[in-house]
Amino acid sequence: MKVLVIGGCGFIGSHIVDALRSRGLSLRILDRSPERFRAALPGVDYVLHDLTRSPVPDAALQGVDVVVHLASTMVPATSNSDPAADIAENLIPTVRLLEAMRRQGTRRLVFLSSGGTVYGVPQRDPIAEDHPLNPISSYGIVKLAVEKYLHMEQALHGLSYVALRASNPYGPRQGRTGVQGVIGTYLWRHARQEPIEVWGDGSVVRDFLHVGDLADLCVRAVLSDQTGVFNAGSGEGTSIREVVEVIGRIVGREAEPVFRPGRSFDVPRVVLDVTRAQEAFGWRCRTALAPGIEETWGWVRQQAGL
Repeated sequence: MKVLVIGGCGFIGSHIVDALRSRGLSLRILDRSPERFRAALPGVDYVLHDLTRSPVPDAALQGVDVVVHLASTMVPATSNSDPAADIAENLIPTVRLLEAMRRQGTRRLVFLSSGGTVYGVPQRDPIAEDHPLNPISSYGIVKLAVEKYLHMEQALHGLSYVALRASNPYGPRQGRTGVQGVIGTYLWRHARQEPIEVWGDGSVVRDFLHVGDLADLCVRAVLSDQTGVFNAGSGEGTSIREVVEVIGRIVGREAEPVFRPGRSFDVPRVVLDVTRAQEAFGWRCRTALAPGIEETWGWVRQQAGL
């Protein structure tokens, strides 16, 4: 089996690539830039290409059995500032990808959607896949639109797909810019002796999922014949204030956070019901939050030379 991983040089993608390699699968990575934190991997075919500038080359899909699509130029915090760019850079390239897959006869796709944004403000807790879909960020709207196009492609042209609605991944190789990923952002700020910033009063609750567990689920989806949408999370909620406290204990540096005004697109609580993924793939989240943060802190310390 040959797998094309679009966005395979990024934080989540690099871990999925590792998990696929461990299964002995043939890999091709398409990304607009090389990996930031490590050199190119032996035996992996790299294609440097920016999907926002031109569609995926047909040659990148030749011989490919499964596509894993992770690439996104937006995050929830930036998407509402330019929804048109979100559509142009993420939705349209994905529709073009589906057309190219059809031409090349590649009929299996695993797509990384968003369990934190497609549902909007939760009406139930935890959130199952049949929850109403009312996103309040362009990021969530575009992710949901892609899911709808996947369903259309399945109905009209026989695409076999899985959309993984991931919660809040964290772990080693998460970027230091602070654009996305509160755990990674706080750990890097501790490493640089910088203040911790919290949007709102710290009561916002999120479902944090170790990136290794997400990668494991993605590989199971690649190797299965399951189709449809599946939540991917720990099934447990942790407030931002609790995250600050856990990180403080692990790094040995208590930090009184600087509180900033709350953001309108931050829903108060997101905890995912992951029963469907557990039953379909025989999967479960294995990494508890504190050990996962401790592992990530070890990686951040190494990168920061501490």
